[in-house]
Amino acid sequence: MKGYDVNNDNSDDRGARQVKSTVCPLDCADTCSIDVTVENDRVIEVRGGAGNPFTRSKLCSKVVASFPLQVHDNLRVLYPQIKRKTLAGCHFERISWEDAISIIYEKFTATKQQWGGESIAPLFYGGPMGLLAGGTMDKRFFHKLGASTVDATTLCAGTSDAAWESVFGEAGGIDFEEIKHSDLIIVWGNNITTCNLHLTKIIREAKKAGSALIVVDPKRIRIANDADLHVPLLPGTDVAFVYGVINLLHKRGGLDEAFIANHSVGFDAFLNEARKFSLERTAEICGIESSVIEQFARLIAARRPSAMSIGVAPERNRNGSACVRSALLLMAATGNIGPKGAGVCETSRFFPLGGDHLSRSDLCPAGTREINVMDIPRLIMDPGDETPVKGVFIYNHNPVAVHPDAEAMKQALESDNAFVVGSDISMTDSMLCCDLVLPAPTHFEYGDVYKAYGHRYLQRSEAAISPQGESITNMELFRRLARRFGFQEPCFADEDKDLIQQVYESVPDKALIDQSLERAVDMAQWAEPSMLRDDDRSESTFKIRFYDEHLEKLCGQGVPKYAPLSSTREFILVSPASEKRINSTFGGLSQQSTDLVCEIHPKDALKHGVTDGDLVRLKNSFGEVVLAAKVTSNVRRKTIFVPKGAWLKDSATGMTINALIPSDREPLIGGACYYDCTVDIQLAG
Repeated sequence: MKGYDVNNDNSDDRGARQVKSTVCPLDCADTCSIDVTVENDRVIEVRGGAGNPFTRSKLCSKVVASFPLQVHDNLRVLYPQIKRKTLAGCHFERISWEDAISIIYEKFTATKQQWGGESIAPLFYGGPMGLLAGGTMDKRFFHKLGASTVDATTLCAGTSDAAWESVFGEAGGIDFEEIKHSDLIIVWGNNITTCNLHLTKIIREAKKAGSALIVVDPKRIRIANDADLHVPLLPGTDVAFVYGVINLLHKRGGLDEAFIANHSVGFDAFLNEARKFSLERTAEICGIESSVIEQFARLIAARRPSAMSIGVAPERNRNGSACVRSALLLMAATGNIGPKGAGVCETSRFFPLGGDHLSRSDLCPAGTREINVMDIPRLIMDPGDETPVKGVFIYNHNPVAVHPDAEAMKQALESDNAFVVGSDISMTDSMLCCDLVLPAPTHFEYGDVYKAYGHRYLQRSEAAISPQGESITNMELFRRLARRFGFQEPCFADEDKDLIQQVYESVPDKALIDQSLERAVDMAQWAEPSMLRDDDRSESTFKIRFYDEHLEKLCGQGVPKYAPLSSTREFILVSPASEKRINSTFGGLSQQSTDLVCEIHPKDALKHGVTDGDLVRLKNSFGEVVLAAKVTSNVRRKTIFVPKGAWLKDSATGMTINALIPSDREPLIGGACYYDCTVDIQLAG
């Protein structure tokens, strides 16, 4: 997106104060349009931009407060650095880019010769969400190198995606803006005021027009104050709750029998499982009053069409896929698929962009292994008979702050078992573990293309300032590495302009390339039809799966199954999204760590002699963390809430809460079980 000179003098002077338009690249549903004020090649101010009609010139406070500081903070990595180890300890020493590229070539080549290409692993996740920075030259390089392919979706969204596919196949959901036509809106495990902010306005407008709102969340998040019903489920019990509701609806005639008969398979097996969940048993498992279940059932039976916005919170436990599948199937069982205003919000069908021609998976040698990103510490430290990981390349990621069992990740990266390269904007906890650190630019310093997972608008950006220091983009970094490794395929010579052309390859109207730079482009005209709409095939071939034979063979979950949490510790530790950080981004800024407190229910606080502001010790077999208590009735009993994304500097014990989270896996894809973390608490002496 383009900008303008606030002095209106058409000057090309880099020192003139200008307002330029760009896009927020962070791992958040809204992908906001941004206006950034720059002067003397510095970011002065960030405000909401008018280029995106969904985000309506409004930004979250964390972006407004943090982006200028992040760009010019003293933690910024500005040149390549190599770690030197001496008897006195470790320090980083500046080196040239030429030397840095040569060191990577020498280390990775030697590793590949001794252990094979699969002994090298890229370690990435949800840094900048642009299509170029996270899915083009980087993927091509590691594919050609023969490195292990890494599934990072197990940290977030992968379980939900697999659950969606098991229920709906490749069919898409409804646009978020469609909920203004819904008589009932269900926000399920999605703290929209923190990470889907602009949906709040749409919901409130729908409420004014007469819609009802249900919020399903263990915490009374801010949007729950607008709700007709708040359902404070115990984390991991969503599937039991759905079965309890289905059981009630079946007894009281609230299911859409015709829809089930015409558009689904396997409902009898699903209903048989639901019969195990009486009202009383469901209430006991979920830790809620029976009346809450009954009120939910009444609302969803009486108010149609109903729409659901479901977040990733329901997947973050041992029952993750079952929780998500059951919530989706609740919408189908009540006939809330197809009519306008009915369905589950989901945007993938609006973006026919990207694909294998960008990542070039064809360059990957046949039979190359795929590993779960959470297995990397084990493959470094104790691989057994498997090929060990001896070379790691971290980019778009801060694994020490993000992964479960964070101490195991830190120990693995700091060990002598693997050579670790990292590329980042800031000297994060993970970069401090690296042997070689490379400077990456902020998104203000290069252009990219952005789709969204919270609306249907496509956006493209250009650089607003020059690259700071010696930072280079992921695209240029992996182009240089490809040249040094001698890769001859023409795709490694693609410049950014070529990659942008390739992003839009599947869109017939190439004018979209320039249009998306001028403003956010509504992708509705290129979208695939939503399920059971505008598709001649839907009535005859599309079937929603209440029972999945493949999943029955894979993990014994032909229908979603509830498993209780096995723990003798008193509290479930929930680590939700922060209003100060996006994942761990901005965690290095001191003013963005003020929310690092332990929220606890008043009755639990009273039991343990805790008052507001007291230091409390959270502990389990993995370690302990000390935080100030915040006593609030917004959280339910037997849970405590600490926002995710803290850096080690903010911890008195040298650990963040991620060190307390076990590396347990959900059964469908091996997804992380962040909300199965249990702890005991005591006053810190």
